[in-house]
Amino acid sequence: MRILNAIVLILLITTTGLFAQNRELPDVTIQDLSGKKVAIQDYGSNGKITVLNFWATWCVPCKKELDNVAELYPEWVEKYDMELIAISVDNARTATKVKPMVNAKGWEFEVLLDQNNDLKRALNFQEVPYTFLIDQEGNIVYSHGGYVEGFEYEMEDMIKELAGVEDAPKEKKKKKSKSVEAVEEGE
Repeated sequence: MRILNAIVLILLITTTGLFAQNRELPDVTIQDLSGKKVAIQDYGSNGKITVLNFWATWCVPCKKELDNVAELYPEWVEKYDMELIAISVDNARTATKVKPMVNAKGWEFEVLLDQNNDLKRALNFQEVPYTFLIDQEGNIVYSHGGYVEGFEYEMEDMIKELAGVEDAPKEKKKKKSKSVEAVEEGE
């Protein structure tokens, strides 16, 4: 019985991202922090790689993940022409804490509100944090629930692959003798 449970668990873990592949963003409208309505499908039609990260003010792992991603985000935007949209699932009672928290943390990515959980229901997940990776054509190519320290680097690898960016080859430095270094320095 333990072996069967282990196999089922492994299958669930390894297929989490597979169920999301090649799904389009749902036709759902949510709000930005100023109350303006935003169609989520617009992010799938702008030609950019998009990360949708669902979070809440009361979720400690959510805030840790977004803090860690915030450190890397400016570099990601420059290197991969991507965007991160942090979507709060705080309800009407706790949503008033979102904007002050975002300002206090200095997050530079866009933050939206899904107070009624319309988008969360349409994407069919339960817990936060939850992350979706959207390709340049608007397809959901990966999804992941939870947060483990360092996941942001795995996410960067996936973004890099979608962007078609290869790692720069590392230069191999040849060790020079002291006499060669002296000649090069003009001694």
